[in-house]
Amino acid sequence: MSYVGASAVAVNPMNAAEYHGINLIVVNRRMKVAELVLRVLICALGVLAATLMVTDTQVMVFFSIQKKAKFTDMKALVFLVIANGIAAFYSFLQLLRCVVSLAKGSVLFNKPLAWAIFSGDQVVAYLTVAAWAAALQSSVYAKLGQSELQWMKLCQFYGKFCNRGGEGLASAVMASLCTVIVSAISAFSLFRLYGGANAKTTTGW
Repeated sequence: MSYVGASAVAVNPMNAAEYHGINLIVVNRRMKVAELVLRVLICALGVLAATLMVTDTQVMVFFSIQKKAKFTDMKALVFLVIANGIAAFYSFLQLLRCVVSLAKGSVLFNKPLAWAIFSGDQVVAYLTVAAWAAALQSSVYAKLGQSELQWMKLCQFYGKFCNRGGEGLASAVMASLCTVIVSAISAFSLFRLYGGANAKTTTGW
């Protein structure tokens, strides 16, 4: 009697495999949507950060002498602009790939393509993190000064410039966080291909 009951509730291996396959499709779909949204955010925030920095200027008059503050006065801000421009451009290219892939359906996610995307995402993530970290350090010196080196608190004189620069830096930090998450997604997509049998059937971007 117990044998009959056990067989009645036994799970069919074919049904289990089908259920597992459906779960993988759902997970893949959600990862694709997440990647798409994140790359849109990187593009938008990267362009916003670069634009805020490039257009950030303020003119002050000291003893009838005009002094104009601009982002090129700080090499760290120049690096930040370049890094965010690269991140936005790269993410735009990847965004086009994502849109085309969605329109055509799933494409075989081969290992060379996975490695290329993973490598690109890693480079962009490290680049953006290094850029905002350097800009943050320079901004702290501009805000607080350094008495030991006789560096003045420049933000006391260029308040508008510092406030707008802070907005650009905040946008850069958010864009950088998105690149880190995207790099984690691409890493998961890559190393999943080395999961034995799943590597032969996994599809994606």
